[in-house]
Amino acid sequence: MKLARIGQKGHEQPVLIDAEGKARSLVSKLSDIDANALSPAALKSLGALDVSALPLVEGPFRYGVPVAGVRKFIAIGLNFSDHAQESNLPIPSEPIVFMKAISSLAGPDDDVPVPRGAKKVDWEVELGVVIGTRARYVSRGEAMAHVAGYVLVNDVSERSHQLERGGTWDKGKSHDGFGPVGPWLVTTDELGEGRGLSMFLNVSGQRCQTGNTDTMIFDVPTVVAYVSEFLTLEPGDIITTGTPPGVGMGMKPPRYLAAGDEMHLGIKGLGEQRQRVVIHDD
Repeated sequence: MKLARIGQKGHEQPVLIDAEGKARSLVSKLSDIDANALSPAALKSLGALDVSALPLVEGPFRYGVPVAGVRKFIAIGLNFSDHAQESNLPIPSEPIVFMKAISSLAGPDDDVPVPRGAKKVDWEVELGVVIGTRARYVSRGEAMAHVAGYVLVNDVSERSHQLERGGTWDKGKSHDGFGPVGPWLVTTDELGEGRGLSMFLNVSGQRCQTGNTDTMIFDVPTVVAYVSEFLTLEPGDIITTGTPPGVGMGMKPPRYLAAGDEMHLGIKGLGEQRQRVVIHDD
């Protein structure tokens, strides 16, 4: 099942994406796709709907973040060994956990603004995990019972802020618009543990990243269980699980985004995103 939120920012409405890729309104069934809609019982109820009876929503329209009211945006770093190598960093023995600010969340096709003074804005196609039920100290074997589904994420990063300004990575990961998510939330009954999903990212027509979730160092159940040791995962929280090689920082010479560049990225089963890079307007 594919769930989405469409409409202008702050005024999105819930829809279900049918087998033909058309949006069907869920307004009469629930107020939004939020923590309450992500419980196993709620998802089961949505899955039992007669999709053909739901009103069609005519496009074009803007996709918003597929989940409303996200409280935590958690990220895993260096989760592909070849990305760690291109970053000249050791392969981690445990997942590297950092946070992206909630204010970085954006729709999948929203413009990405270049922050003031930024010179090293980079891209990262990633598999995002959406939590469906509260998880604290869960085992790897229990982890998937707490996952509602998956989303496509672009973990946009400003590398000088991330790596050259001291402290944690969060500064380079949390600028406005640095967390495009969507277009859909795809439930686990379609994608299981998120294995074998091909990934790609192009910049202005040039293929930069090609990968597969099978080459993650720490798989989805491992990541969910690990993070739950250190903080309580709540319904609607998003964990973005790392990127394959091909980021701008790893190129020789490095290549970074500039105003006018366009990013096009996707993961099998999770749809695609397209973002235009623009100058920050305030």
